[in-house]
Amino acid sequence: MDVSSIISPLNDAQRLAVSAPMQAMLVLAGAGSGKTRVLVHRIAWHLKINHIAPHNILAVTFTNKAASEMRHRVEELLNISARSMWIGTFHGLAHRLLRQHAKQAKLPETFQVMDSDDQLRIIKRLLKSLNIDDTKWPPKQVQGFINGQKEEGIRARHMSDNGDFYYRQMWQVYKAYEELCDRSGLVDFAELLLRAHELLRDNEDLLSFYRDRFQQVHVDEFQDTNTIQYAWLRLLTEGNNNLFVVGDDDQSIYGWRGAKIENIFNFQKHYPDHQVVRLEQNYRSSGHILKAANHLIAHNDSRMGKELWTDAGDGLPLSLYAAFNEQDEAYFVVEKIRQWVKDGGLRSDIAILYRSNAQSRQFEERLMTTATPYRVYGGLRFFERMEIKNALAYLRLSANPHDDASFERIVNTPTRGIGAKTLDDMRILARDNAVSLWQASLTLLQENRLPPRASSALQAFLNLINKLSQETANHEALFESVKYVIEASGLIELYKKEKQDKGETRVENLEELVNAAKLFDYDSNNPENLSELDLFLTHAALEAGEMQGDADEDCVQLMTLHSAKGLEFKVVFMVGVEEGLFPSQQSFEDPGRLQEERRLCYVGITRAMQQLTISYAESRRLYGKDSYPRPSRFIKEIPAEAIQEIRIRANVTRPVASTPSYNSGPASKSRYKLGQAVRHEKFGDGVVLQTEGDGEQERVQINFRNAGIKWLMLAYAKLDLI
Repeated sequence: MDVSSIISPLNDAQRLAVSAPMQAMLVLAGAGSGKTRVLVHRIAWHLKINHIAPHNILAVTFTNKAASEMRHRVEELLNISARSMWIGTFHGLAHRLLRQHAKQAKLPETFQVMDSDDQLRIIKRLLKSLNIDDTKWPPKQVQGFINGQKEEGIRARHMSDNGDFYYRQMWQVYKAYEELCDRSGLVDFAELLLRAHELLRDNEDLLSFYRDRFQQVHVDEFQDTNTIQYAWLRLLTEGNNNLFVVGDDDQSIYGWRGAKIENIFNFQKHYPDHQVVRLEQNYRSSGHILKAANHLIAHNDSRMGKELWTDAGDGLPLSLYAAFNEQDEAYFVVEKIRQWVKDGGLRSDIAILYRSNAQSRQFEERLMTTATPYRVYGGLRFFERMEIKNALAYLRLSANPHDDASFERIVNTPTRGIGAKTLDDMRILARDNAVSLWQASLTLLQENRLPPRASSALQAFLNLINKLSQETANHEALFESVKYVIEASGLIELYKKEKQDKGETRVENLEELVNAAKLFDYDSNNPENLSELDLFLTHAALEAGEMQGDADEDCVQLMTLHSAKGLEFKVVFMVGVEEGLFPSQQSFEDPGRLQEERRLCYVGITRAMQQLTISYAESRRLYGKDSYPRPSRFIKEIPAEAIQEIRIRANVTRPVASTPSYNSGPASKSRYKLGQAVRHEKFGDGVVLQTEGDGEQERVQINFRNAGIKWLMLAYAKLDLI
């Protein structure tokens, strides 16, 4: 492969990024500008032009799907295997590092990775054992505190009493949590990253080895990195100036989960000998959509700055719809969808994007009413489903009996007569002696501390796990082990007893788990020579929590704006664009949060390829409360020439009977006339400007003395004539 074959498919800016000298580089890649192509071709350039060996390449991204796509595209472009390259997610690569150096990382070789749900279970049990009221100290809040500390690189031993009761309590729980995980050989997601950083930081020879090995380090979605991820990258590249990052400060929307937009700005300080390349040519959206996005995001300060453009023409202007209420908004959107399909379009070309999950209900109801297939993107994925997690817990416990999270999950699933008193005795013994629940169970049995019935039930459970462990070791194929455990555990029989549809679905999912084990690619996923079972369990834990959807079905996609990042659709409806909802009420007093909300709107706009409709409701019932919101400030930040307001046919009435009505429909029969004085219990006194619609859909526009101009639906408005 020569130079031309690597850079010929690229535009000028992409070529500049791909062929740049081996130095620190920041590629500011706008939405739809081909960032993955640049990363893949940069790797190809290193391999074929700079003659770097594949095993000297490290490439990091945020999802398994993105890592898989990058690996596949490298193989396809170069016609080589990418197996020796370290291409994966931050968590996946951290796990790989810890498996290879478990002893130096102060971990048992059989350590188990917990997903978020398992971590929450551990925390709930811990709070109970510490006699902490979980109504005052919610487990999810504790979980967020622990993960937040780890993402900042802070251990419990680094913390000290600052006199704050809340902080001190959280600190004590964090300390107990660390002790429990250490003795159980458990590692949560945040721990993977923190432990991998500490491993390199505290082992100079190991750090030197990996600095020499990874001659080029590439990072995708750099704006989403948190403190510990960036610290890990800096450790690997310090002194070598070989960090190549691709990101977009305008698409940094995950500050609420630890992402640091500051990393993009700090990159330039930490790597002074760096180059910046801007990818501004967009291959996704039409000109009007890009004009809207550019004008909107320009209202944020502290930007690196770029201007998206396309040579594909202006296309259709954005549509703006002012709905009476949330029902009218859903009705309008679904009717537009049905028209698209009637005209020959696919439902899967369409996305409905909203700020809050609670907004989906109205659209789901309307879609169901019209028999329009739809799918809520980001629902429970396969490895997150209860029955799958239960089966995996049996597999984990059979592989490692000291896995407390798995023990807790399945000790009474199916119910086997091990009561709350027995479990409490077990937990207290485990805590007081710093042993696992399994060891505590053995002690209770050996010392005859339990009543006969409880002792018999607990012994039967331990015998079952021992049997599962022995039998899985005897099976040659992974799927045979999985199938055996599912059947022998009693899960199949348990779910067959459930209500027909739900039970059948759970059994089908368990059967699909066997199929997943049969199709699992052991060889290409096993750089550390782990057993098939250990690798499969790790794969399941790392996959859980990713919100990738199946876009193959021809159905409308419903999702939050956060879930939409990285996706694209021909037709996008961005709904509920109102003050207090989008941007959120919480962002009003915080300039940083308001700017992130604007970046989220920018992401939503740039998901659209051909058509973008923005809607807001003039009255909305959400979270059990009625509100009369103003249109979002973001709408005003879009240039007028790029947006076109949609109005249903209007019935504009005048106070004089002989005055003609300016409408496209029949004359209004409303009792409200232009100039009529009215009073609203919330907005006060006002004057009628015009009316639209008939019957239940009739609404009236009023200029209120204090609240300004509002459209109100008469069925809900409760107006009094003055």
